[in-house]
Amino acid sequence: MVYMKTEITMSGDLASKDFNLPPRIILEQVDSNTVAIVIMRKSRIIMADGRKIVAQAGKIQKSRPEVNVALKTTAPVCSKTIKFLADEGIQVITTDR
Repeated sequence: MVYMKTEITMSGDLASKDFNLPPRIILEQVDSNTVAIVIMRKSRIIMADGRKIVAQAGKIQKSRPEVNVALKTTAPVCSKTIKFLADEGIQVITTDR
């Protein structure tokens, strides 16, 4: 399980419509083969959110099978959700505002 902490930057924004996702979902290109789903909020990310993130990651990987998907968030993440996302191959990146 990889758990990183970084400063948030919105330099590599991607269009969510390119991945058949709603426009309110923010995507960021982290590196050449990693796309992050960005969630900036104060409330904890729980398992229900984790299931939605996995569904969104599935759409991203269906559109671009070669990319890895990560979750980039300012919110605390439930420990069960971190394990669930890791089992699904989704890296969690926590950031400071």
